[in-house]
Amino acid sequence: LGRAALHALATGRGLLTPDSAGQNWFVQPLLPPPRLLIVGAVHIAQHLARLAALTGFDPIVVDPREALATTERFPGLEPGRTLITEWPDEALPALGIDSTTALVTLTHDAKLDDPTLETALGSPAFYIGALGSRKTQASRLERLQQLGYAPEALARIRGPVGLAIGAVGAEEIALSILADIVAVRRNGPLATRRGWDNP
Repeated sequence: LGRAALHALATGRGLLTPDSAGQNWFVQPLLPPPRLLIVGAVHIAQHLARLAALTGFDPIVVDPREALATTERFPGLEPGRTLITEWPDEALPALGIDSTTALVTLTHDAKLDDPTLETALGSPAFYIGALGSRKTQASRLERLQQLGYAPEALARIRGPVGLAIGAVGAEEIALSILADIVAVRRNGPLATRRGWDNP
């Protein structure tokens, strides 16, 4: 039953399994909702937080820029708890990133992105994504490599973030990001065939 419980926890799905005496047991995991940590209170983040909440994630937005991280722009998020106006390298460790956490950085600002990614790479987060072009991603990886991160660690960062669905505008970009997160979480086929490497 122990192995069945671990499998149920890993997949998030219940299963029927026999014990050593042949008695069938239904094992149902009771897990808190997965979290989506969004660094950067930009326009895409507004749509991503809303979509995440609609699909069962607990969104948390982190951005030290108080003019952007407001309850007017992010209705439903609570200042100091799910809408945090601190620097990511201060806020993220206190949030306790675990294996049910996805993390996305949307700022295009190395002062915010790089510390976020360093924290994420040192965590068991199941998803790490960073907004930006292939060129931005290459320079970001080069900076992190110079800090001593190995290629296999850097391969955890999904950039350009999201699925290559031809997204235009903040709403569609948010949708492509959330679809990629769900694909990774559920181990779906699009988790490995995101479309960015195709000609």
